Amino acid sequence: MTDYKDKVHQYIQRSKKKTTELLQRLVQERSVSGNESTAQAIVIEKLRELGLQLDIWEPSVEDMQDHPYFISRREGFEGSPNIVATLKGTGGGKSMILNGHIDVVPEGEIKQWEHHPFGAAIIDNKLYGRGATDMKGGNTALILAIEAIKQSGIRLKGDVYFQSVIEEESGGTGTLAAILRGYKADGVIIPEPTNMKFFIKQQGSMWFRLQIKGRVAHGGTRYEGVSAIEKSLAVIQKIQALEKLRNNRVDDPLYEGIPIPIPINIGTIHGGTWPSSVADLVVLEGRFGVAPHERIEEAREEFESWMAQLSKEDEWFGSHPVEIEWFGARWIPGAIEADHPLVETLKQNYIQATNKEPIIAAAPWGTDGGLFTQVAAIPMIVFGPGETKIAHYPNEYIDLNEMFLAAEIIANTLLDWCGIQE
Repeated sequence: MTDYKDKVHQYIQRSKKKTTELLQRLVQERSVSGNESTAQAIVIEKLRELGLQLDIWEPSVEDMQDHPYFISRREGFEGSPNIVATLKGTGGGKSMILNGHIDVVPEGEIKQWEHHPFGAAIIDNKLYGRGATDMKGGNTALILAIEAIKQSGIRLKGDVYFQSVIEEESGGTGTLAAILRGYKADGVIIPEPTNMKFFIKQQGSMWFRLQIKGRVAHGGTRYEGVSAIEKSLAVIQKIQALEKLRNNRVDDPLYEGIPIPIPINIGTIHGGTWPSSVADLVVLEGRFGVAPHERIEEAREEFESWMAQLSKEDEWFGSHPVEIEWFGARWIPGAIEADHPLVETLKQNYIQATNKEPIIAAAPWGTDGGLFTQVAAIPMIVFGPGETKIAHYPNEYIDLNEMFLAAEIIANTLLDWCGIQE
């Protein structure tokens, strides 16, 4: 096995320049939702160069619209293809899905960037640009891992599926489409920017909208009305109490030192129409955190039940209950046991490459990983290069050395996991 891993190492060392150029090309494409095609074209070109079997398709809203975990603001995905490339094994080994998303969040105000967000400038071995760390650097590491194995003449027993998917940033349409298309494996690695930590647990989240009703009146006789603004204070206090209850249940040591492991955040508040009128409507919107081992349906039911309790505490809510709407983005929680063979295999290769133990942690955000664990029942780990704290921020970058290290660790994990045909 050592000889094979030496071959992988040497190939990666020789391929740094052309791999960096591939990442530059990808970052230079502004692949926000609905504009993924040009970046995917670059991926397709590279995968064809490697001679992999390709499956390219545009996900269908009609095929997914009845699935409980489908959510998207788009009416269709024309011009936004999914890609799955297969490195076919000889048989008898375990299979692996390597999954990464090609879409990026918008760049925001360009004046906040020191380097152009789509310039892909390289300074001190860091490549700057929107999507460099989240997660085109991780995707490039996956491609390099497969390339190093194939071009070194190594034949795996198990199949490897590289997935370059769309719409992760909006809730996981691309990955859900790949799962529903029938792609399964014995394990999944998602190289989101974990700063090379092992994220074995990830929280989920969903967006909510609350409508709190009042009764309008003139401000001079406000006692004749009911202020939705004042009633909203009771709702907010109720939400804060629920957040405290839910987080008091969390006893996982991976969350030690995190003040609020599964937050309930109120992000927007709108209400009232006129300074001299009693507000008859307040709308709150927020993000509801879901614990790694919790089903999203259970979390939703608890929140709705908690809001219903308001009617027992204030008779106004008995006749004017808070209206709850679940809308927008949603990410499914996921988890894998720390001693799972997939974690152990990745861990051994991390130690071999770095001479140190990996940091095992829980993700503070959601990924497509929960779809694999809860929809497809496939064990999944999130591990990749890049800084979590700079994803979605101005001056996003990735350390190129870390990207190459991740590629080598993942390639060697594939050798052990899938098995080698001698």
